[in-house]
Amino acid sequence: MVKQMQDPVMTIDDLAKYLKLSTSTLYKLCAEGKIPGQKVGRHWRFHKVVIDRWLGDKTAKA
Repeated sequence: MVKQMQDPVMTIDDLAKYLKLSTSTLYKLCAEGKIPGQKVGRHWRFHKVVIDRWLGDKTAKA
């Protein structure tokens, strides 16, 4: 059986499911520069590794 590789780049919908947040909350965080992401045209993209590191940093500081 071949293990399916998880896509390292997430859309805003993927990230909303991953973080268990609404997309409107994520759009607000992105606009405020509070979450690491990159806008490609009209769409936001997020690297899973960077999001995991960002979460780890936030947890360590708390």
